[in-house]
Amino acid sequence: MGGHGVMANEDSLDYSVHEAWNEATNVYLLVILVSFGLLMYARKNKRKIMRIFALPPTAGTTTESNFYDNLKKVRLRQQLEIP
Repeated sequence: MGGHGVMANEDSLDYSVHEAWNEATNVYLLVILVSFGLLMYARKNKRKIMRIFALPPTAGTTTESNFYDNLKKVRLRQQLEIP
């Protein structure tokens, strides 16, 4: 009887392993399908996606240079007002 009890536990363990494998396979299949769909969307709408991540190169440098130029002018005024 002891051997039969061990066999029953192995069967239930075997069933749960198969069930977990099926669930994992379904999840992986879903992830692959979603990734494939996103890849196809990205190929069709490449310009829209790049427009989101691309910053205009002149806008970023001009604001920083204007800020530092203004800061230099303020310091120069302060130095000229001191004497």
